[in-house]
Amino acid sequence: MSARPPSPDHNHTRSDGGAETILAAVRAAGGRVTVPRRAVLDALLDGDEHPTAHELAEKVQRAHPDVAVSTIYRILEHLEELGVLVHVHLGHGAAVYHFADQNHVHLVCQTCGQTTTLPNRSFRTISTSIRNATGFQADLAHFSITGLCEHCAAGATGSRPV
Repeated sequence: MSARPPSPDHNHTRSDGGAETILAAVRAAGGRVTVPRRAVLDALLDGDEHPTAHELAEKVQRAHPDVAVSTIYRILEHLEELGVLVHVHLGHGAAVYHFADQNHVHLVCQTCGQTTTLPNRSFRTISTSIRNATGFQADLAHFSITGLCEHCAAGATGSRPV
């Protein structure tokens, strides 16, 4: 697993009410608050900023071995449908999850795997240019932008990147 340094734009401890706010959204959508749902939320709130479904399943099953992996995947899918979570593809590996209110774009180094996040607003000009040129509304947050981090680019060219 590559290093994923925290971004200053993230607050994965969810100071906005955390699990109870999310569970209220589940109830409002007609869902029940179950032990598996609470376990998945606890794993999301108390862990890596960008966990994979597999990592979340392992964490949930350590605390609740009776919760099936398929149940965990269904809960993640439901939380996405509610607009609570977003999954992102950071390259060739499994998709990762983060809370939808953490609007950011992921930059992934193709050499060392370092992931850097930038606020979506950093890419408004690019999105606007694409929309103006083609009418297409790009979702830059769903996939990562790949390239070389500053360190790897300097090593590849023998100098600092331009």
